[in-house]
Amino acid sequence: MSPNVDEGEDVEYRAANGRVCGFKRGCPSFKGFDAELSFFSVSPEFIEITTGNPVVYGFDGKPIGYDDCSVQCNSGFAIELWAEVLGAEACEATGAGEGAWIYFLMPWVTNGMLGDLEVGSEAASLTLTGATRAGGGWGTGPYDVMPIDVAGTAGPLLTPLGASCHRRTFITTVAPPEPVCDYTPVTGGLCLAS
Repeated sequence: MSPNVDEGEDVEYRAANGRVCGFKRGCPSFKGFDAELSFFSVSPEFIEITTGNPVVYGFDGKPIGYDDCSVQCNSGFAIELWAEVLGAEACEATGAGEGAWIYFLMPWVTNGMLGDLEVGSEAASLTLTGATRAGGGWGTGPYDVMPIDVAGTAGPLLTPLGASCHRRTFITTVAPPEPVCDYTPVTGGLCLAS
C-alpha cells in the first residue's frame, strides 16, 4: 500500500526588489493508497469481484475461469488482511498466548486490474493492483474482527470507519477466518453499492 499524495503548490510572495517577503507551504492532498496485492491462489469468483471481469462457467454451471476485459472503474471491493504479530507482544496482548494479528481494512478499492502473469514449470502467481477511495459504506462492517468485551467475544468494528477514511489498521486477538473460494453473502446492513 503506497500513499498517493498531491504535494500541493507553494505560494511565494516577492517584493518589488525580488526579495522573498512571504512564503506559504502548499498543503498536501491525500488521494488514497495505490495497492498492489500478490496472490498464489485465486478463484474465478475472486477475479470477478476484484476486477469486474466476467466468470466463465463449465457445462455443469461451475466457475472454471474468467475473461480479461476492460478495467471496470465503476465498481469496487473491500480488502481485509491479517498479518500475524510475532514476539512477546502477542502473548501480552491475549493474556492466554492465543495469538495476535495486525488487521488492515481497505473498505473501497477501485480500478482492480491484473498485472503480469508468469506461467512456467513453477507455481503461477497473480498480481492485482487498485486504488483506494474514501468512504465505501463499510460502517462497522459485517464481520467479526475484534474483541467487543472483556471476555474477548468477537464482533464487528466498535466504531464505524469515517467517510473520509481510506484504511483502518489495528491489533486484534480475533483470528482471521478460514479462506473460502465461493461467493459468500454479505450481511449486516453493509451498503453494497460502489
